[in-house]
Amino acid sequence: MSGESAASGHDSDTESGGDSRPMPGDQPGPEERPHPEGRRNLEGIRIDPVVEAEHESRRAVISALVEDEPGVLARVSGLVSRRQFNIESLTVGPTTVDGHSRITMVVEETDPGIDQIEKQMAKLKPVISVGEVAGDAVTAELVLLKVQADDPAAVHAVSEMYDGRTLDAGPRTITVQLTGDEARIDDALDAFRQFGIIEIARTGQTALARGDIPTAPGEKPGTAGEPTTHDD
Repeated sequence: MSGESAASGHDSDTESGGDSRPMPGDQPGPEERPHPEGRRNLEGIRIDPVVEAEHESRRAVISALVEDEPGVLARVSGLVSRRQFNIESLTVGPTTVDGHSRITMVVEETDPGIDQIEKQMAKLKPVISVGEVAGDAVTAELVLLKVQADDPAAVHAVSEMYDGRTLDAGPRTITVQLTGDEARIDDALDAFRQFGIIEIARTGQTALARGDIPTAPGEKPGTAGEPTTHDD
């Protein structure tokens, strides 16, 4: 009787799946397991490739007010490049407030990518304010180019056409300075190529929003939140 009861109990456990853990040989191999598609964003969330494909890249000008600290430019550029965003140009210079600088960055990214750049830059301690320059911004850059001096009169004529300045002229080379928006600079460079461009240096775009619109979100033009006058 006791033997039958034991056998009956054993059968009952087997039928009810008392130990349903799969044996090692039942596990699928790495090549058989499903693999999720798409990359992860900066917060570790996987992006649906179909959704990501709906966004087209565009050029954006991002302006950031930062505190003057050693290495702040390297921290900003390193943060963006580590996340594989492409920086087309990067400029930095002082503002009207002592101890503050403005970083202007031109990137080509999708809207989600631009949003991530702004969010990640805003987390850096030296960054006071950051955002895409709104609307039809006023943009300009400076270019120095050195061309061959075989025809000085023609070089001078092209320089005048594009409001350029001759900074250096020798028997073999002429160095010209150009300023303006990107389209005008590109047109000028096309015209100078006929002389043979030897060297070129471009600063990249810098920008300010038009009118009384703040260039960086929350920025107070001229004061950056600091009073310009004091009551006696």
